[in-house]
Amino acid sequence: MKLVTLISDNKALSNLALLFARLSMAAIFLLAGLNKVQYYDGNAQYMASSGLPAELLPLVIVFEIGAALLIITGFMTQITAIALAGFSIVSALLFHFNLGDQMQFIMFFKNVAMAGGFLALAATGAGRFSVDHKILSK
Repeated sequence: MKLVTLISDNKALSNLALLFARLSMAAIFLLAGLNKVQYYDGNAQYMASSGLPAELLPLVIVFEIGAALLIITGFMTQITAIALAGFSIVSALLFHFNLGDQMQFIMFFKNVAMAGGFLALAATGAGRFSVDHKILSK
């Protein structure tokens, strides 16, 4: 028995909710990737200070921007969402694991929440307003 079915029983609302979820979650990664381009040197230094080679930064930029665009368009959504969930957890552990610092604590659990959202998106798919739907409905 379902107690609350405000969205799940309404296909139009459910598809709009999935579209909003995709856009809002992807926005973080699109903006982060663009920020890394704009402030490349500072981001490279930050990566190096965390023990990662700065040479990985171009790959991170391509991944963040590319994955965000895939999620926004709803193309290859499930596999991309799984990849972004993993990326969110790895970056939480590498860059935000200082849980004694309140800002890092918030950033760590923001990444964990994003991973959860991406796993939910992977489980449900992109919805009607997506390239995936156009391809699969033919």
